[in-house]
Order: sequence, then structure tokens, then C-alpha cells
Amino acid sequence: MSTQAAAKHTFPDLTKAASALRKSRPAIKEFVINILAQVRVWRKGYPGIMHALIFWGVTIQVIGTAINLMQMQLFIPFVELPFPRNLGYLTYELVMDLAGVAILIGVLMAAFRRLVLRPKTLETRWDDTYALILLLLIPLAGFTLESLRLISADPAWARWSPMGSFFTGIYQSLGLTPEVAVQLHPYLFWTHVGLGLTLAASIPFTKFRHLIQTPLNILLRSRRLTGELVKIENIEETEVLGVGTITEFTPRQLLSFDACTRCGRCEEVCPSVISGMLYSPKNLVQSLRSVKVSTLESPNGHKVELLGEAIPEELIWMCTTCGACLTVCPGFVNPVDEVIDLRRYQTLTTGKIPKSAADTLRNIERQGNPWGMDPGERSEWLDSLDVRQLEPGDQTDVLLYLGCALGFDERNKKVTRSFIHLLQKAGVDFATLGIDEACCGDTARRLGHEYLFQVLAEQNIETFSKVNFQRIVTQCPHCFNTLKNEYPQFGPELPIQHYTEFLDDMSLAFEAPAGDSNGSQPTITYHDPCYLGRHNQVFNQPRELLDRAHLKQREMARSRENSMCCGGGGGQMWLETDAETRINHQRLQDALATEAGTIATACPYCLTMFDDAIRSKGVGEKVQVLDLAEIIEARLVN
Repeated sequence: MSTQAAAKHTFPDLTKAASALRKSRPAIKEFVINILAQVRVWRKGYPGIMHALIFWGVTIQVIGTAINLMQMQLFIPFVELPFPRNLGYLTYELVMDLAGVAILIGVLMAAFRRLVLRPKTLETRWDDTYALILLLLIPLAGFTLESLRLISADPAWARWSPMGSFFTGIYQSLGLTPEVAVQLHPYLFWTHVGLGLTLAASIPFTKFRHLIQTPLNILLRSRRLTGELVKIENIEETEVLGVGTITEFTPRQLLSFDACTRCGRCEEVCPSVISGMLYSPKNLVQSLRSVKVSTLESPNGHKVELLGEAIPEELIWMCTTCGACLTVCPGFVNPVDEVIDLRRYQTLTTGKIPKSAADTLRNIERQGNPWGMDPGERSEWLDSLDVRQLEPGDQTDVLLYLGCALGFDERNKKVTRSFIHLLQKAGVDFATLGIDEACCGDTARRLGHEYLFQVLAEQNIETFSKVNFQRIVTQCPHCFNTLKNEYPQFGPELPIQHYTEFLDDMSLAFEAPAGDSNGSQPTITYHDPCYLGRHNQVFNQPRELLDRAHLKQREMARSRENSMCCGGGGGQMWLETDAETRINHQRLQDALATEAGTIATACPYCLTMFDDAIRSKGVGEKVQVLDLAEIIEARLVN
């Protein structure tokens, strides 16, 4: 069956359906989930409660004020609305009071967090303080105004306004009479109105702008998957490659800079920040916003060169594109897009890129792999394993796409051998492309060389079209993500599985539960690769395989969607890194904290990064790192 036929009749039906579902979410559902319910804000308890109190308190107060204004025949001339009246009015008064209380509690919680708790990722600027003071004064002025009305009128329903009654008691104890209350009422009324109008007028110039721009960014954001980068269309004819000045960003990206609320959640999960690097996704976005504002305000329209003038050139090479910042941002700001755009400009326009990145790209261009090794070497050692290599027109059930790391790196060749042995034991009909397999292009694309990536993608797609297969299986999450999520930009979706998904579907017979000389069961901690887990939601299959192999698991503190990057993604595998700020050292500490004897992973980059960290830290006697294929092979019944 050809690739196209397989895509039509079998496996890809589910792939396409899942892809379409994830990429297209109705606007109304997006509005309810991420704007009204603010699900992402609630992922952190204290800030979630704090923000919900302020948000819903202000929202109810705005709606209530609008209802009150419409009683004045202001919006509907000569018509007085019949609502609220009687019990409806009393309920209205109670709800408005409770909304004001919610604002006060939320503001006090926010002030306590900023002044006492002071999270290191949360910065406080003048407009943060301004916003809290204004949000504190508005309900206090409102309750005072209400108490003056109650003192002057003394209505029978005063208990339905509990905060107004509370303030009434305070002012009456201070000697405030009904006559004085009547005289003060107009002044307090206009003070309250003035505070409300001040807030409205402040929206474009202060942090209040997120009330409009963050919901807009959520609704207008790209529905691309987190592991999918934007394609440069007609790249050979495009004049601007990447982004060098602020005006070259898309309008949607410019909007996202204003949608950032500086909450610091991205910094809390960013592996570069955690390891002590200078890069920060929040600071990058805020720097770009500052350039945008200064460009708009510049009388002569001076265009600032982003890299070198506004942003240090080395910063953009510290991002691992792990996507952690994308999954926690309540406003769906995407700093990774900006990083890649800036890298593309340096790589394709200025050529000012780190030497190690340039060497890697040169190796891919000349030899078709980042190691710069002769492609024929991969075919030679595959022959020794009796692996069939497809010729044009040949057919197989499983096309094993090795990828560069598993085809050329000596340590990862062992992983490839283990998986091939598993396939052979199970009698799977599989084959490889041999010398015709080219690099998937993940490294080239994430290092900014979009042109090289597109050449590789088109080359591989053409090669796929010359052979017949039911599905592609790959061991590398980076190849898996690229073929699954990015190759459809150039043609039909490919029927592809990561090998953990493939093995999980197989009937495998495992040995009885393992135990050491003392009878205790060895423990394993599984590390979620970013491009398998967070980018493609493959969390359960690797763990289910370990469970079926009767192995005891211990989860790291940061796991599944919250897993920390190993430090190898986004081209970091090939870049020079300060020994004091290596991400893989930080991630190794997470693994050591579980006291597990083995770190299991399902990515060649992660395996390499853990191996390097274990050697550097000299903890080889405490822990080892193995790929799942090696672990599963060792546990199978012979």
C-alpha cells in the first residue's frame, strides 16, 4: 500500500481527526474556558483565587453599574427599565456588595503577595502599585457612598446591603448625621465616578491594558500545536527572512507583547531561568514590547535593530524550545515564535550565529546529519543486524525512521539495536530507508535555517512517496514531532507513531517482577522528553510499558506536562554552554532526588544529556540512564 493509500484508509484517520480537533477550538468555547473560567490562572492556587476575586468582582460591578445607569433613561430615551425591582432589587444590592468585598479581598491578597511573599519571578512596577491602589479606592468609595445613602434615607431593607450597613455603623459612631450625609453625598458620588473613569482612562497606559489585549490574544492566537513552527512561504522569493526590526513581527505577535502581564509563570518553569542563564521568556517579550512602544513614539520612526541593540545576541540561543512557557501562560503568549524568528534573521540574513551552530548546519548541508558522518556508515552497521533496506517500489508494514542520533551516535546505536531486536522477536515486518534516509530537519529549523529544513522535508517526503508502507515508527521524539506536526505543511499527513506507542500496542511477555539479592524491587524514574510529552501528549504509554515490565516507578517532582527539559532541544545539543548553567545538571538533580537507581527516557537527546551530566557530576555509582527500548528488551521473556 502506498503512503497516500495508507493515509486514506488506515492509521492516519485518527491522526487527522486528533490534529484537526487540537488545532480548531470554537471561539465560544475558547472564550468560556480561557477568558471567563481562566483555567490556566487556576493552576496556581493562591494567585488563582486572588485573580478570580478581582476579576469577577470587577466584572459584576461593571455589569451592575451599567444596569444602574440604564435606570436613568440615559441609553434608552424616555424608557425606564423595569428591572431590578422588589426582591430583584434587594438581590441586586446584595450581589453588588459581595462583589465589592471580593475586590477588596483580592486586592489585599495581591498586596500581601507582592509586599510580603514576594515571589522572585514576580516584579513590581509603578503601574502594579497604581492598579492595586485604584482597585482598593473604588470599592471603598462605593461603600462609603452607599453608607451615606443609608444614613440619609434609613430604608427598611438596609440589611440587604451588608457592607453599606457596616460602614453606616462606623460613620454613625463617629457622629455623622443624616443632614451631613446628604451634603456629602454629591461629593462622594463624583469622587466614585471619577475613580471609575480614571480606571477606564488608564487602560491603554497601564497594566490594565491586559483587560482587553489578553482576551484578544487568546481569541486571535494561532491554533498551531506547541511543537509546530511557522513555515516561511515561498522562501526563495521572500525578501525578509526572519525578524530584524520590530515592524517585521506580525500584528498578532505585536498584540501578544501587550497581552503579557509579567506574572512570571514562564520563568518559574523555564529551564534556562532555573539553571541560571541570562535568558528569560518574560524579559524577552517585555523587551520587544518596549521596542514597539518606543518605535511608535519615535518622531522620526527610527527602527531599532533588535539583536545587538535591544536584545543581546547570545540570549536567543539559550532557549531550548521546550514549550514549558507556552503551557503555563494564562495569556497564551508564545516567546518561542519570537526566538525562532530572531534566529532565522541571524542565520539566513546576517550570518552572525555561534560557531558550533554554524558547524552543525554545515554538517547537515554536506553530509545530511549533524555529526557530519558519511551516510553510508549507517547502512553498513544496519546490514550487520540483518535489517532490510527499502528500494524504490518496495513494500513493508513498518517503515523504521531512525533519525540522525539513533543512526550515527555510538551510545544511541545501542538503543537502536535493542529496538530492532524487539521488532525481530515480535516478527514485525519492518525496514529502513537505508542511505536514502535524510535528516528530518528538526535541528536545522530550530537553529533558524528554515531553507535547509524545507529542502530536507521535501527530500524526505519524495523518498517516502517512492516506497509502500502502513506506518512510520521512529524512536526520536524530535523526528516524531517534525514528521507528525511539521511535514503536513508540505504535503499529506504521515501515518507515524513513536516507538513507545507502537510497543504499547503490542502483546509483550515480560519476566516476573525483578528483585535484587535482598528481594527489593529496583526503582526507575521516567523522564518525559519535551517533544514527546509536552508537545505531543505521549505521557502514559512509556509508563504503562514500565508497569507491564513489573518495574517500580518513582515520579520526579517535575513530570508529565510539567517535566523539565534535559537541555538538548532547540539546537542546544550542539551549542556551547557555560558549565555553571547547564540544564542537564539541574534535571539530573530532579532524578537523584527520587533515589531511583535508573533514569528511563525515550529520546536520544535526553539520553545523551543525562549521560553527560552523570559523568560530569561523578554519580555513576548512584544512577544510570537507559532508554526504554533497552529496559524492555532486558525484561522480555526469552
